Amino acid sequence: MGNICRSPLLEGWARHVLATAGQGHRVRLDSAGTGGWHAGEPPDPRAIAAAARHGIDIRGQRARAVQPGDFHAFDLILAADRDNLRWLHQHAPADNRAELHLALAWCGVADEDVPDPYYGNAAGFDATCHLARAAAQGLLRKLAPQA
Repeated sequence: MGNICRSPLLEGWARHVLATAGQGHRVRLDSAGTGGWHAGEPPDPRAIAAAARHGIDIRGQRARAVQPGDFHAFDLILAADRDNLRWLHQHAPADNRAELHLALAWCGVADEDVPDPYYGNAAGFDATCHLARAAAQGLLRKLAPQA
């Protein structure tokens, strides 16, 4: 996917929740899409608005595609849905060192996909925003014991 809807919301909420808990310094976060057609673009205006309604500013993010180096630069790569997770597994280099997981499942929220709100309305972006917040809180819980 193009990295302008779900991923920016997931990244924005993760940054916010971790920073609020004083844990932002412990991790390096980034989001990327499995496709590069929106590379360099800011998040979708509806994603920006949904995040802003919760005090999260994602305007400075820019879309990019997953790069081979990401599989070495990051310990954990979380996918918004099963299709993107499958893509990550298919494109991971043989010496991949990153763990690849479904975001909501790894964060302990639910064993489901984060729905893509791109073809929907503001309500869909709000729903995705709520899932992103839950995922970020789950991420904090999973990382806290490692402090």
